[in-house]
Amino acid sequence: MPRYAQIVMGPAGSGKSTYCATMIQHFESLNRSVQVVNLDPAAEHFDYPVMADIRELIQVEDVMEDQSLRFGPNGGLVFCMEYFANNFDWLEEALGHVEDDYILFDCPGQIELYTHLPVMRQLVEQLQQWEFRVCGVFLVDSQFMVESFKFISGVMAALSAMVSLEIPQINIMTKMDLLSPKAKKEIEKYLDPDMYSMMEDNSDTIRSKKFKKLTEAICELIDDYSLVRFMPFDRSDEEGINIVLQHIDFTIQYGEDLEVKEPKETNEDSGDTNYDEFFQGQVES
Repeated sequence: MPRYAQIVMGPAGSGKSTYCATMIQHFESLNRSVQVVNLDPAAEHFDYPVMADIRELIQVEDVMEDQSLRFGPNGGLVFCMEYFANNFDWLEEALGHVEDDYILFDCPGQIELYTHLPVMRQLVEQLQQWEFRVCGVFLVDSQFMVESFKFISGVMAALSAMVSLEIPQINIMTKMDLLSPKAKKEIEKYLDPDMYSMMEDNSDTIRSKKFKKLTEAICELIDDYSLVRFMPFDRSDEEGINIVLQHIDFTIQYGEDLEVKEPKETNEDSGDTNYDEFFQGQVES
């Protein structure tokens, strides 16, 4: 029997721990089993129980207090994650060998872990060796994404994680419940963006011709190949949470021994958004 894993990623403050806590509550409402593993050695507290905590292996505070190392917060975290990568046997023992496991890995927010450092890729490869089907879940704060150039920055961060890890990835805009009605309406265009229109709307704000040309090339690449799409995540919207989970389950083929189901589409007559279109093009096996 396969095992299942979500690698919950995203910048600091994007809502990774809140996402995990919300998913635990949703799994409970569905009478499904799920566990969370904390992989942030700098975490302070959780709103959910964890089956394994990397701080039992190593903590950032201990590394920073070591006079022989003299690391700051970022250097200390990188050291902790590299130490973790050399001690995967600790994780294997913590996970056990229960079939049909469904694990959420709550990861640190330092973006370098998903760009030029090999730690997270090593983790993914190790999980796959342990017969886990792995899906990346990349979170960005919707409050950060309401401006075009900030949106492009968020897209590039998500894309860098996709390229680095080479696993199916669902990209999510979190904290939708914190947006004002006006901001919610504004952000709809970023869920399934027209990158060409976005560039035209902001062409007057770019003074440098070289920067404008580079930005246009990035937008064309993203738009032509449908590389990144986002799904909205409102922790108060049970139906929306279920749609996100359905897409993730479909990606890793959770319960494939049962009848395989396509992700649910909302009723267009009810005025709800059809999120299925956001899924197209962003998941490749």
